[in-house]
Amino acid sequence: MKIASYNINGINGRLEILLEWLAESQPNIVCLQELKAPDEKFPRRALEKAGYGAIWHGQKSWNGVAILARDIDPIETRRGLPGDPDDQHSRYIEAAIGGIVVGCLYLPNGNPAPGPKFDYKLRWFTRLQDYGRELLDLGVPAALIGDFNVMPTDLDVYAPERWRDDALFRPEVRRAFADLVAQGWTDAIRELFPDQRIYTFWKYFRNAFQRNAGLRIDHFLLSPSLANGLMGAGVDTSIRGLPHTSDHAPVWIEVAI
Repeated sequence: MKIASYNINGINGRLEILLEWLAESQPNIVCLQELKAPDEKFPRRALEKAGYGAIWHGQKSWNGVAILARDIDPIETRRGLPGDPDDQHSRYIEAAIGGIVVGCLYLPNGNPAPGPKFDYKLRWFTRLQDYGRELLDLGVPAALIGDFNVMPTDLDVYAPERWRDDALFRPEVRRAFADLVAQGWTDAIRELFPDQRIYTFWKYFRNAFQRNAGLRIDHFLLSPSLANGLMGAGVDTSIRGLPHTSDHAPVWIEVAI
């Protein structure tokens, strides 16, 4: 099974790119982030024509997450991360697909730090840790997938010294990610490539993509039973090089179910 994650950065504005990539890559499951579209503007029919069922949790102009499944409709199991009933951001959706539970997330950016946005990010991380334990306790194959907005180590950022005070790289955030993984999750990309610099995001300015001045902020965390079947992974960097594309590239893993 091929599972992918893609921060699309505006699904309707990048729909043609998304459809071309789906046709070429043919992932079985896709987690999308930053839809930047309300629920009624989600391009369901275009995706169905491409062979994908979908569930989505949209929000006008901001955030938004979706899960696509090839030749099947995902069965929604959760909408919104538990722990704060007043949180109106569309940042988490979950589905059962092919015998696994897939949680698609878009963790807050948190900048500027320190400040209220950073505090919100840390609270969101705490909620994710709490729910992550619940998922693991179920004992079913599960994955937390998406844009975590964190570079876990120096290996995940092109110039660590320039990012020390950024909300994506502050020690509190890296520690929160490490504590989440320590519950029993496997960081799939790092498991397969323990010593390589692999990036999933490049800023739009200063020729960041051309210079490969990137960050690894899109992650796959796998439960033990799912991690046992991990076979391969990669980043479709060619998609990042297209005109009018997202600042993220699609990332994928292959697992034996």
